[in-house]
Amino acid sequence: MNVTLPRTETSIGTTSLVLLALTALTVIAVAVGALSFSYLLYLLALSGMYVMLALGLNVQWGYGGIINFAVVAFWGLGMYVTALSTARTSPLGLDWHPLVALVVAIVLSVVAAIIVGLPAIRLRADYLAIATLGFSEIFRLIMANESDFTAGMAGLAGIPRILEELFLTTTATNLMIITILSVVVYLLLRRIHRSPWGRVMRTIKADEELAESLGKDSFSFKMQAFVIGCVIMTIAGVYYAHFINYVDPTDLQPLQTFYIWVAVILGGSGSNRGAVVGGIVLVAVLEGTRFVTSIGALAAISTGPVRVLTIGLLIILIMRFKPEGIYPPRDELIWPKSMTSTEDGK
Repeated sequence: MNVTLPRTETSIGTTSLVLLALTALTVIAVAVGALSFSYLLYLLALSGMYVMLALGLNVQWGYGGIINFAVVAFWGLGMYVTALSTARTSPLGLDWHPLVALVVAIVLSVVAAIIVGLPAIRLRADYLAIATLGFSEIFRLIMANESDFTAGMAGLAGIPRILEELFLTTTATNLMIITILSVVVYLLLRRIHRSPWGRVMRTIKADEELAESLGKDSFSFKMQAFVIGCVIMTIAGVYYAHFINYVDPTDLQPLQTFYIWVAVILGGSGSNRGAVVGGIVLVAVLEGTRFVTSIGALAAISTGPVRVLTIGLLIILIMRFKPEGIYPPRDELIWPKSMTSTEDGK
């Protein structure tokens, strides 16, 4: 006899219909020429980068309740390690292979995460936020002012593209690369999210004292989550450097960290699916507001305030109607095979 476990009621069906409708509108826009196909590929490739950043932050905040306002610093670490070691305009003149730069970026990310995390993870939530934000600003100022080593505000150009010969366009190649990276990271995180490690992290987030009483070293688990998230952010930065082929300190503004937090909140804290959807919605808002100035009556409006206003409205609406986010993590925490069980070995 099959025994079906009760499932929590969700509104995923309605959400999926809305997302399908938006997808259909995008296809129609491409078909009628309102949106070029090449630009759509660019937006999808850019969305993949934001998805990676959202997944990295979700490991920290969604899994373990770690407030990290240094997202842009670890993203920038990946960008600058790649640019300084591979770009033809690099003051260091290293000319490394991109794969070597990737490995070095990951190693430096782990080292930086440990250095930042050892003192910061022990702090209370508000002090942790201040500490990580301070590290992010220190990193930005170093990149902006140490012109002898980082090229300063002049930026670094001439970053080589990778696997350029696989497709007719480099944008399609970039989309393929970030899609593979995102899928691998998503599947890995889904696996660990449902593992005993993931269950311990959720216990720590809900009640750290309870986890400690059960013999779990909450600091060790938090450090692991912090390092994993930072490495994912750094890989996203490495990809972005090869994608854009130019980096400078203006990319490292704190507002970028705020955008990633918005993506995680919109999608659903603790939900890997939510991080994916949140990253895509974020790019749709950020890039969609660029077209406001093309409307005659709104031509004088700056797109910057419109972006912030739109994102603020999205947060208000989500918090009002779906406080757990677009895709709450409930269903992700259960292995599909456990939804039905059998008796007597049948």
